[in-house]
Amino acid sequence: MTCDVCGRKGAEVRRLSRSYGKGATLLVIENVPVVHCPRCGESYLTASTLHELERIKLHRRPLSRRRPVAVASFP
Repeated sequence: MTCDVCGRKGAEVRRLSRSYGKGATLLVIENVPVVHCPRCGESYLTASTLHELERIKLHRRPLSRRRPVAVASFP
């Protein structure tokens, strides 16, 4: 895959979790495809991924399920 930032080949898609909001409005979205380029070090989301994230956030109730989440603070 070619990196959209530096234009070099070698970018790869990693699946990560992203969190949005906090407290009672916290939403964690798992398996988000993030493009990472080992050459320039940039990580970014594609336009189609951003559109899908917005759709998920907009329709969060029917698309999500509640799970307990452990939360820790950095000292």
